[in-house]
This record gives sequence, structure tokens and C-alpha cells, in this order.
Amino acid sequence: MTKVHPGASLNNNSTLITNSSYCSTGSGILTVWKKSLLFNSDGFTVFDGKGNLLFRVDDYGSGDIVLMDASGKSIFTIRRKRLSLIENWMVYEGEKTTNPILSMKKQVNFFMGKSTRSCLAQVSLVGKGDEQLVFEIEGSYAKRCCVVYDDKRRPVAEICRKEAAVGGVNMGLDVFRLVIDVVMMDPSVAMALVILLDQMFDSPKTLTHWLR
Repeated sequence: MTKVHPGASLNNNSTLITNSSYCSTGSGILTVWKKSLLFNSDGFTVFDGKGNLLFRVDDYGSGDIVLMDASGKSIFTIRRKRLSLIENWMVYEGEKTTNPILSMKKQVNFFMGKSTRSCLAQVSLVGKGDEQLVFEIEGSYAKRCCVVYDDKRRPVAEICRKEAAVGGVNMGLDVFRLVIDVVMMDPSVAMALVILLDQMFDSPKTLTHWLR
């Protein structure tokens, strides 16, 4: 069986990898495996640059998705906002389901010209009565090739394909890299955005959750 974590070659075209010195330490390079540690459950298992378990996500089909640390402590609860015309997901602290801290909306581009950026989604900080745009995500999650930009258009995280360390074997879509500028973005927030992208663009259970 091909080893899932950690040391595999990185895509040389990666925006963050080529421009950020922090990546050389491995502290901001995570391996994301689209597989739950629990039997008969959907989710993710995330390793740090040394192969240690960092995050886990287990989806029991309840509609709420919980991002946990390695010990099982809840970091964020994620759920879809009902009765919204545009797909909109909310992020709550811990196991709370009131007073969200982040909102992510799927971007719908009806007129996609050559000069139009391939914006997948916009992420806003939810305040009292208003929302402040904090991140934009561009690229293709289906191809595991997209970049997260902050409100000043600086790349702060990137999803990219991963190849095995030996022989350059392609790991497929279920194992990929999450590269994070750990100075500018918390890894748990970056992983929460991965979960949201997976629900919006890659998960066959999205509609099922929405109808519950």
C-alpha cells in the first residue's frame, strides 16, 4: 500500500511553495486524506509534516460536520444555512450551533470571460448584523488545485495534488496537500475551508444533508 504521509514531492507550480520560506520547515504542509478513522463513516484524516495526526473529521450523516483535533476535541462545527438561494455554509466555534464566526458562500459565475477569475467561494467574518470578506478561493477543488487569498489578495493557503515519494506515483484525489502560510492563517481555519469546499464541489451527500 502506498504510504499516505508525509514526505512526498510537491508541485513546483505551487504559489505558496515557490514564494514562502516557511514551507521549507514543513510546518505549513499538511497531508489530507479523504477517509475517516472510523469504520462506515465519511470524513478526513489530516497529518502534519512529520506524519503525526493533526486533525480528524467524522461525518455521521446528521448534517453537522465537526472538525476535531487529534485527541477528538471539537474545534469547529460546520452546517449548511437553510433557505438560502446561494449555497451558504456557516462555521461555529466548538460544538456550538448558534452565533457563527465564519460564513462561506459558493460563487456563481453566470458570465465567465477569459479575464474573469475562477472564484469558487467567498468567506466572510460574521459580526453583529454585518459580514466582512476575509478570504476568496480560486481554482478547481475537483482537480485539487486551488488557492485561498486574504482580503489583500495575498495567497495564504493552497490545495495541491500529492505524489508518492518513490517513483512519482499519483496518489489520486483522495490524498492531497494543504499548504498553509502559518503566520497569516490558522491551520484549523484552512482545514475548515477544505471541508466546505468538499461539501460544495465534491461531496455526493451535500444534497442529502440539505434535505434533512
